[in-house]
Amino acid sequence: MKKILLILCLPISFVNLFAQDSTKVDYGNNSEVGQYYEVNNIKLYYEIYGKGDPLVLLHGSMGSISGHSQRIEHYKNNYQVIAIDSRAHGKSSDNEDSLTYELMSNDIAKLLNHLQVDSTYIWGQSDGGILGLMLAMNYPKLVKRVAAFGANARPDTTAVIEEIVNGVDQTIKDTTTSARKRKLFKLLYNHPHISVNELQKIEAPVLLMYGDRDLIRLEHALELFYNIPNSNLFIMPGSTHYGAYEKFSLFIEALDSFFEEPFSNRSTLDKLLN
Repeated sequence: MKKILLILCLPISFVNLFAQDSTKVDYGNNSEVGQYYEVNNIKLYYEIYGKGDPLVLLHGSMGSISGHSQRIEHYKNNYQVIAIDSRAHGKSSDNEDSLTYELMSNDIAKLLNHLQVDSTYIWGQSDGGILGLMLAMNYPKLVKRVAAFGANARPDTTAVIEEIVNGVDQTIKDTTTSARKRKLFKLLYNHPHISVNELQKIEAPVLLMYGDRDLIRLEHALELFYNIPNSNLFIMPGSTHYGAYEKFSLFIEALDSFFEEPFSNRSTLDKLLN
């Protein structure tokens, strides 16, 4: 079980390791561009880079803007990159409210309205992917396309491998766990609860991305794929829940294709008959 608990700390250590590159910009702690927006009784921290169509970057659990360094470098010359620290993460504050993805996605929607963003591309890792799906569900006019790596629609063992669910539960019960970490792990353990009907209402094109050795069950990935009408599915070979960092070139090639090329959900049968 100790090994599982170490794995659960990876969103911070693993991402920060891969975030170290040759750039001199201190992404996530850049006083020249960093700003706060007061929303839902907290201060939401964000940084904006570049010009063009908006592209929102959303990190995973216990992550922050700093984990997006490579993506910001790649996209800031062609997009207006809006990188956000989710509520209770990074430099964003928190309050006594229960932490839910619904509340976190509402924070982001209100920020985008404040920034006068009419419609945006979104990429999210894990929790960020869940937030992207929720934004597409509940604020459809704000979302142009969503790419989500390692997102799940429910928190139980039908969606997440049992060892991770048990590890999260043990971390919550551990008396040495900090209050902040316990709150974040309770979010993972109790949420989300996205129904099939809600998935089927998503209108924006969605790219679902997973490692072939992800902590999200591939059966669950297929469930999302089959129920989101305009979705594509990308399974990254030889990678884990952190495939976007492990195989950045392969990841970015798939993401570029999704953002830049016409969306298609034509089947082989469609192609043969037309």
